[in-house]
Amino acid sequence: MAKYTIGLDYGTDSVRSLLVDVETGEEVASAVFHYPRWEKGMYCDAPVNRFRQHPGDYLEGLEFTIVEALKQAPAGVAENVVGISVDTTGSTPVAVDEKGTPLSLTPGFEENPNAMFVLWKDHTAVKEAEEINALAKKWDIDFTKFEGGIYSSEWFWAKLLHVIREDAGVFRAAYSWVEHCDWIPAILTGNTNPKTLKRSRCAAGHKAMWHEAFGGLPSEEFLTALDPMLAGLKDRLYKETFTCDVSAGTLTSEWAEKLGLSTDVVVGVGAFDAHLGAVGAEIEPYYLSKVMGTSTCDMLIAPMEEVGDKLVNGICGQVDGSIVPGMMGLEAGQSAFGDIYAWFKRVLEWPLKNILAESELLDEVTKQKLINETSDKIIAKLSEEAAKIPIDESGIVALDWMNGRRTPDANQNLKGAIAGLNLGSDAPRIFRALVEATAFGSKAINDRFIAEGVRIDGVIALGGVAKKSPLVMQIVADVLDMPIKVARSEQACALGSAMAAAVAAGVYSSTAEAQKNMGGGIETEYHPIPENVEKYKALYAKYKKFGKFIEFEY
Repeated sequence: MAKYTIGLDYGTDSVRSLLVDVETGEEVASAVFHYPRWEKGMYCDAPVNRFRQHPGDYLEGLEFTIVEALKQAPAGVAENVVGISVDTTGSTPVAVDEKGTPLSLTPGFEENPNAMFVLWKDHTAVKEAEEINALAKKWDIDFTKFEGGIYSSEWFWAKLLHVIREDAGVFRAAYSWVEHCDWIPAILTGNTNPKTLKRSRCAAGHKAMWHEAFGGLPSEEFLTALDPMLAGLKDRLYKETFTCDVSAGTLTSEWAEKLGLSTDVVVGVGAFDAHLGAVGAEIEPYYLSKVMGTSTCDMLIAPMEEVGDKLVNGICGQVDGSIVPGMMGLEAGQSAFGDIYAWFKRVLEWPLKNILAESELLDEVTKQKLINETSDKIIAKLSEEAAKIPIDESGIVALDWMNGRRTPDANQNLKGAIAGLNLGSDAPRIFRALVEATAFGSKAINDRFIAEGVRIDGVIALGGVAKKSPLVMQIVADVLDMPIKVARSEQACALGSAMAAAVAAGVYSSTAEAQKNMGGGIETEYHPIPENVEKYKALYAKYKKFGKFIEFEY
């Protein structure tokens, strides 16, 4: 009988389950669940960059998507599911009690945002990140050195420190903290004890300053020097971490019954979405895997014996086995990519939602249809018109720091900017400049890797932008002056999780073997246009000059 695994992919807005045939890689069925509380904007405050998610959204999505995917599958498939693995956004930690229960699921904290999961893009901890960086630079050991040398407000220690400083109730009630990618496997296997549940090497190494050279997490002395409120917390966290090819256990009888699966189903150790997305896109050594969605995450793997002790400054870390076990995993990325296009769309929608919506000339049904139709076509029409505009014809240059800068050199205090506007600057010209800015941000990452001695032999793209926007992809190929291959799978992150599950369940002996048998291959390829490459070199120089002015003078 055929065997199947399930890849469970938790994104920013929704969770998806993908059922995959481990022998052929056929994507048999899938289901998506949009987080209902998140869609209502609950527990978030965008003006202060607070983005929190309720564990109920995660649990409801877990059950719904797996059950629904199995309903769509042919008869008998459920009996032959052998593994489940999970990927999530990150760093997305939550405060838990001694049993490992998120505080938001305990009495008194049900509606408290500080008791929720602190989503990856929450930037409330800028001050705490600055304190970590300042202390690390004068400590005898720089605990940030394997994380690019700059700690980010998007990461584990900054977030939890901000929360416990802000909320005395959470500080008193929090026994420990758990990443989202660790909590879901813990729930499924029944081991939620914060001290014994299996922690992800991917999350710990890239976001929590865990490294074997340090004996694990940063020292107690460092943490208490950072803030005495952290005293003793290290002992309630973890020392050991695990790669995604390791089993976290098997399904509990409770979850097996809920999902319609066997208690023999192996649950793999979790990882972050971009890292397993790179696996699903069949990443290979020295190929940059770009997950291009609301933000970007750029993944690169290299043999340990070739990278050695080389440190790459200004990235999101280098961790043994964080992407492919046995390989060095290096991470970079942009804090906003597709989110920048979405922001511009919202700007253009303002009169639709605030003037047309109040018009008395049309009935409510017609108004809503007009609003929906126009909104749905904005990006496509902008792309169509922007493609007609010659490079540098508009004179507009933009910076892609609308949500701060992730890499190179994390700085969440930075803001986006647009220069070169005149009375002829229309929406398509501004949109094209924003697209070019995101491409320039991508080139800055490539340049940093190369400058630090890590070559890039090719680029593999995945994610919504890569699949849907030929304009963006061609501009990125021209700016990078490199061909870009687009992975065929619509759900590369979930597929990567399904591959990891196949290894954790013992179907395959290595990630490479799972990739070979389950990979979907390449859908299309974008090649740089030589005359565009030369023009973009000049425009990229303007982008860098403008960026320096904004960063140091504004």
